[in-house]
Amino acid sequence: MSGAEVDVRAADLADPAQASALVEILDAYAREPNGQSAPLAAEARARLAEGLRAHPTAFVLLAWDGVRPVGAAVCFVGFSTFAGRPLVNLHDLAVLPGQRGRGIGSRLLAAVERRARELGACKVTLEVHDTNHGAKRLYAETGFGPWSSPTLFVSKRL
Repeated sequence: MSGAEVDVRAADLADPAQASALVEILDAYAREPNGQSAPLAAEARARLAEGLRAHPTAFVLLAWDGVRPVGAAVCFVGFSTFAGRPLVNLHDLAVLPGQRGRGIGSRLLAAVERRARELGACKVTLEVHDTNHGAKRLYAETGFGPWSSPTLFVSKRL
């Protein structure tokens, strides 16, 4: 199937099969160098779907190739104090390795943007590792940037 035949829709994380598929897609990404070069920890795997389901601003989209989920977008709705409107942060965008190059990532991004517009969001934000050239190319092709922004994303592990 081509990417054009892939269907993107909201995930139902109460459905054990969809919850499991999300965990497997994110675990596949986590194992790669642009992820964390290691599988998701057992605790993360166990808590992931239920935690997202319980989070008040989270939404998850799954890309389906027929009956098989092949990609996911995990998003959180925030608020822009400068715009006085909601924003959507795309926290994870993952496509199974054997499914890449089919336009699935582009379809997921388009679905995220549609959802953001429905919410009245002023923008979609995301983080991308500097060495993830494929993701950076996809994001640039779909209107994200500029890449020379002085804004840095930092974290403190707890």
